[in-house]
Amino acid sequence: MSYPFRLPCLLPLMMVFALQMLATSAGAGEADGVEALLARDEPPFGVVFEIVERDEDALRWAIPLIKAQVTRLRARFPGIGLAVVSHGREEFALMKERRAENRAVHETVQSLVAADVPVHVCGTLASWSGKGEADFPDYVDVAPAGPTAISNYEAMGYVVITVERP
Repeated sequence: MSYPFRLPCLLPLMMVFALQMLATSAGAGEADGVEALLARDEPPFGVVFEIVERDEDALRWAIPLIKAQVTRLRARFPGIGLAVVSHGREEFALMKERRAENRAVHETVQSLVAADVPVHVCGTLASWSGKGEADFPDYVDVAPAGPTAISNYEAMGYVVITVERP
């Protein structure tokens, strides 16, 4: 039997569908999610901030927003685990070649990493554009796949908060 398309052609489409499902199923927006967590008596094991945007400039608003929420969460729950996973077009702002035009974003990401908040980007998405680990600075972790990184954090007990445009 012959098929009109091949599995390798479907893989990118399946990944895009999976990314969209994760983005829409995460539920509460970033602000509501943090407020709910701050109202708890006990913290979750951790929080992973998920960013999935089509806008390559989205980290200019998303990273400062996350930094502010990290400060609030750490003030309330000092030992809470925190992480960031960027797996949309915005992740390309973190490439070495875009550091000069995104200096404030890179500096804030470096300060997050220095504060024990790892920042991950999706290696799968990067590879679709011919980019890889060498295209990102050392302070950015290139995960094999953004959705898998998020699933791994969830398996450890982290709550996912999808960061949405204010």
